[in-house]
Amino acid sequence: MSKKLINNPKNVVREMLEGVVDSSDELALLEHANVALLADLPEAEKRPVAVISGGGSGHEPAHAGYVGKGMLSAAVAGDIFTSPSTDAVLHAIRACAGPAGAVLVVKNYTGDRLNFGLAAELAQTEGIPVEIVVVADDVSLRETVSEERRRGIAGTVLIHKIAGAAAAKGKSLSDVAEIARKAAGALGSMGVALGACTLPGAKGPGFELESDEIELGLGIHGEKGVERREIAPADDLCKTILKTIIDDRNITTSDRVALLVNGLGATSALELSIMTRGAVNYLRDQNITIERIWCGTLLSALDMPGCSLSLLKLDDERCALLDAETSARAWPGSGRISHKRREIADPKGSSDEINYPEAGPLAEKIEKIGRAVAQKIKDEEPHLTDLDTKAGDGDLGASLERGADAMLDLPAKAWATPATALIATGNALRKAIAGSSGPFYANALIRAGRHLQECDNPGPREWAEAFDIGANAIAELGGAKEGDRTMLDALLPAARAFDEAAKAGKSGKEAWQAACDAARKGADGTAEMKPELGRASYLGERAVGVPDGGAIAIAIWMQEIADNL
Repeated sequence: MSKKLINNPKNVVREMLEGVVDSSDELALLEHANVALLADLPEAEKRPVAVISGGGSGHEPAHAGYVGKGMLSAAVAGDIFTSPSTDAVLHAIRACAGPAGAVLVVKNYTGDRLNFGLAAELAQTEGIPVEIVVVADDVSLRETVSEERRRGIAGTVLIHKIAGAAAAKGKSLSDVAEIARKAAGALGSMGVALGACTLPGAKGPGFELESDEIELGLGIHGEKGVERREIAPADDLCKTILKTIIDDRNITTSDRVALLVNGLGATSALELSIMTRGAVNYLRDQNITIERIWCGTLLSALDMPGCSLSLLKLDDERCALLDAETSARAWPGSGRISHKRREIADPKGSSDEINYPEAGPLAEKIEKIGRAVAQKIKDEEPHLTDLDTKAGDGDLGASLERGADAMLDLPAKAWATPATALIATGNALRKAIAGSSGPFYANALIRAGRHLQECDNPGPREWAEAFDIGANAIAELGGAKEGDRTMLDALLPAARAFDEAAKAGKSGKEAWQAACDAARKGADGTAEMKPELGRASYLGERAVGVPDGGAIAIAIWMQEIADNL
């Protein structure tokens, strides 16, 4: 059975609603129906048109998250991915609607249409005027079913907002319904999934995908899509989805649109932002004016990885209704944007300036070694990532690879002298590696480079002094010491061995190999150490048995230097 943070699968809907209501000061629950509603409604005669929606649970924050002044009056929750009962919908209508009546916003699924439709009929027999607005925004079904049979998916949230704002402005039942229907007709959505969701109590996900497969054109109930295809870059997926919506909704360069980038439940904010970027770039390339953007998980499918894109044609009235205030907790707020991505020039400082000298006697050799080290780090990325994943956060390999790429991008003049090469490499790494490795390496290299500024052809003693200065710069900056299971467990023994060999009169190559041997021994020894600093320290004893990735990286690049001397 899959793992969920629940109590009993049979009680998840009620307990979810109780949690939503407990975290709000304006919501209440109906005692015997799974309905979240505004707690302090005015007297029936003074109530505006009630806007009610709902459906199966599992779409959180929809629908209860959109109950609030200026949006939904009530949300009716069925079991997971199951329409609520007719009686539950009827209870919501009775609880919220006054003489002004109620608009029911219904996603176009058979169960929802039947139960909301019958509840509307029963309410009307009780003298409560009711209008139904059906949302069928899934354009992926354009070649599969007739338009009136398409599914309602994430774009429905925009209709909730428009209808709720219209009602809050005091518009009549027929006006609210007509405004919402016209908006629904100007709306198109389409989704993509990287995997399936898992229902509470189920043994596993609803379907399986290979690591390079996606489902394109899916609903919001864990079902497969219209098409299974090979995964593509985010920009390509945006183009495919948006082109389908634009063609289906006949969106032209004269149209203004709102864009909704909606997560399906297990999609990171990072990925959604990348999809937003791709969508914005494509729409602007098509000369379509984007007026509003919302990005986040607004209507999910439990824990499904993936997202949907929605486009809504806008006019001044729809913009105003989308911009109107609401107290609904899950509404993401203003979607106003700049019509051009803003970029501000990076401020420059003196530390960014490097005056490259004429090439010294070691320039060619230093460049060869530097580039060999960078390539070795790139080759070792999978190994370093694996080590850091087992006893850290898994980012070491990728971080050092970015640094290696920055080294390979250095111009030939950056390798002119030992000092220039060290300082230029340090500056490149601090810009390329934003984690702890970047500042550590940069500080060490820059200090070592400064020590050698007056020496174009250092001997073993000068190199050993510079190495020791660099290693201790890392200790000073990070506050670590030997034995804490860090890169210093390779660097500090190496610095001592290098110094001792140089003072003993060993050649530069021999002295450096002695340093390499000490670094390797120290790095391997970290496997028996309990981490005291860094993210590995959060694992405590669980990290023992795996050597520190940062220390192993030191041993790798040091040996690569030795192999190229």
